[in-house]
Amino acid sequence: MDKKEIVAIFEDKKALLEGHFELRSGLHSGKYCQVALLQQDPRLLERLCAELIVKLRSELGSILDVDTVIAPAMGGITIGHEMARQLGTRYIFAEKSDDRLVLRRNQTISEGETFLVAEDVVTRGGRVQETCDIVRNAGGVVNAIGVLFDRSGGEAEFGAPFISLLQMTPVVWEPAECPLCKQGLPLEHPGS
Repeated sequence: MDKKEIVAIFEDKKALLEGHFELRSGLHSGKYCQVALLQQDPRLLERLCAELIVKLRSELGSILDVDTVIAPAMGGITIGHEMARQLGTRYIFAEKSDDRLVLRRNQTISEGETFLVAEDVVTRGGRVQETCDIVRNAGGVVNAIGVLFDRSGGEAEFGAPFISLLQMTPVVWEPAECPLCKQGLPLEHPGS
């Protein structure tokens, strides 16, 4: 799949939205990617994750040969599960507790265990960074990060290769500088 075809899929599923949005990062934007709309179609998600794996393998080679896929809740859960299924690896997820990500439900990380971190969307990458920290603090190794949609403009950095299926750079603003707020447009909170 080329970028044009991927964008067409996102648009067809109405996953690329226009309006006035507050992102999980606290930034405001006139564009938003709602990957949850893509996740409603398991066969489409399977296809998109397969494309991401192809891209990861072509850019990273054997670095993608990991023991486990881990994803942050909520957005990354189905992507991480599907990536692990296709890679034939173990899968775990980090979830919120007191507004930070932790491992629960007897999920563990072994010393030297290698990981692919999977996520739906990255803007600043806070949840991905928290997930990487969980892996590293437990003695695991983050081999790579794979996401469906990178809206950081390639700015996100996690200390491991970071590959996305689709990358765009929508304009974002700090709330005090947001022209959409100044126009009085209602603010939407489509994420968490």
